[in-house]
Amino acid sequence: MRPSPRDPEAKSGLAGKINPMKLPHACLASLFFLFSFLFVSSAACSADSRLESIRLPPGFKISSYATNIPGARSMALGPDGVLFVGTRKEGKVYAVLDRKARNRADEVITIARGLIMPNGVAYRDGSLYVAEVSRILRYDGIASRLRNPGKPVVVYDRFPTASHHGWKFIRFGPDGLLYVPVGAPCNVCEVKDPFGTITRIRPDGSGFEIFARGVRNSVGFDWDPETKELWFTDNGRDWLGDDLPPDELNHAPVKGLHFGFPYRHGKEIPDPKFGNRQRKEEFVSPASELGPHVASLGMRFYTGTMFPESYRRQIFIAEHGSWNRSTPIGYRITLVRLENGRPMGYEVFAEGWLSDGRAWGRPVDVLVMPDGALLVSDDKAGAIYRITYRKREGAKKDSAIRD
Repeated sequence: MRPSPRDPEAKSGLAGKINPMKLPHACLASLFFLFSFLFVSSAACSADSRLESIRLPPGFKISSYATNIPGARSMALGPDGVLFVGTRKEGKVYAVLDRKARNRADEVITIARGLIMPNGVAYRDGSLYVAEVSRILRYDGIASRLRNPGKPVVVYDRFPTASHHGWKFIRFGPDGLLYVPVGAPCNVCEVKDPFGTITRIRPDGSGFEIFARGVRNSVGFDWDPETKELWFTDNGRDWLGDDLPPDELNHAPVKGLHFGFPYRHGKEIPDPKFGNRQRKEEFVSPASELGPHVASLGMRFYTGTMFPESYRRQIFIAEHGSWNRSTPIGYRITLVRLENGRPMGYEVFAEGWLSDGRAWGRPVDVLVMPDGALLVSDDKAGAIYRITYRKREGAKKDSAIRD
């Protein structure tokens, strides 16, 4: 068969001169390696070129940490820099390796597949915990068994099976307990426990209890590094218009608080149907109102030392982006600034995944690495990015932040 005139090898005169069937096996292997390398390099270059459109404060830089991770969502760091990544639609869990310590992954291993929305991942004491819709799995000794993790232990299997808001973000708290949210199985409705809550269990699955109620759908939380108190994002309901209600950043210093869903949204918005059924005084107002329909997901307190001082103990939030707003919003990383533990500002930190109303990427989670870099997962582009900071020569201390 004659080569297509669009074939680049035909234009170079190479097509038709190489017969793979007559090449030694060693040559075939070399060619395969070469083409594989060129394909991966091309994909990486493409991702890097797209990142040129991302806007950050002066002094900050974003680069590609890993590509070819379809559906990359929640992240957890294991030993020796192994990054575990969950997915939602793909049913897979990945291990991302940077064996050469070059701040860029050199291998991605699929350690689990065929799971039901394994969004959440958490690492503790040698084991990887994975959250499906209705159960928590545990892969023991995972660091030495990435290619053959074996059958997981079922830690807990009594969560609801409803898939609407059923995917879960999980993390271990400072108290050693595993926190697991259970989203409302609807846009807006009255719910019964455990729906609309954040729950927690012991690492062995015992001691189930509800920590917070009135939570529509939290897909990200963290603890203040000083007070050890829980903060979490929550997605607001749909179909109240383009600008209502806001997403929320909530603060739960103690167990037993109710954060308003489905009766009240944001700080002052009663629900049209359910708002007259409960008193406002029964609920805790959000610590900060976020953008409407931005789909605020992963969040982290910045605990590193790479970024300037004024970023320390501040909250980074991954905004996945709106799906039902006339003018799309989100698709960015935002920053909530705190003073004495109270939110005092909400600003855009990184943007550019959305251009002219179209998104090529959707941030999902953020994670602070040991060196202080900030990782960002993107389930639309199937990638993980690395944000770093380097002070500009001649710049005054922290001046880059406010430029």
